[in-house]
Amino acid sequence: MIELVGVSKTYRMGSEDVHALHPLDLTIEAGEFVAIMGPSGSGKSTLMNVLGCLDVPSTGTYRLDGTEVQSLGEEQLAQVRNRKIGFVFQNFNLLARQTVLKNVELPMLYGGVPRQERTERAKELLTKVGLAERMSHKPNELSGGQRQRVAIARALTMKPPVLLADEPTGNLDTKSSADIMQLFTQINAEGATVILVTHEPDIAAYARRVIRLTDGRITSDERKGGIG
Repeated sequence: MIELVGVSKTYRMGSEDVHALHPLDLTIEAGEFVAIMGPSGSGKSTLMNVLGCLDVPSTGTYRLDGTEVQSLGEEQLAQVRNRKIGFVFQNFNLLARQTVLKNVELPMLYGGVPRQERTERAKELLTKVGLAERMSHKPNELSGGQRQRVAIARALTMKPPVLLADEPTGNLDTKSSADIMQLFTQINAEGATVILVTHEPDIAAYARRVIRLTDGRITSDERKGGIG
């Protein structure tokens, strides 16, 4: 599903080059559940941005589902992000003035899905994440855990094969975090490739593979059983 060969990322900061990622190789198979860990400044968010086609590598090759990402133009990249990747963020990134239902419909609007199908699919996904009774609410009327469930439903609308989550439990209490991770486990069991960035060992424990970064380099890559 994902193949990185010799991928690096360097940023220009004033007169200096900052090496956020040193050349690395990484393969993630379809259906894996992967946690990416590391301290602040380790390169994990940069790696996530590259995987999510939000940033282009400085060197190397990135293939996503057989497509060489760095050869695509902006419009093609936007299509890849819309159809191949679902994003879940720490801060939810929901539109405050829109209802929960409208928030979930949004990617499908950009994806050209007909209105009736958008509404039906959004309702189905909100029911799946346990929010059937909250569809007409605004995000500020929900708890943090409920808002993250909305964000997950929104990420799944285009049926992406890859779900990327950046510190998805960072703003949640312990109970809500466990609920969200069980939801990710279920989504992975249904066939999606799930990749999450976290600094919390108990959250990474849900994944079946844990990759650790230090100073822009992969320092360990372990496979295990996982909680889910």
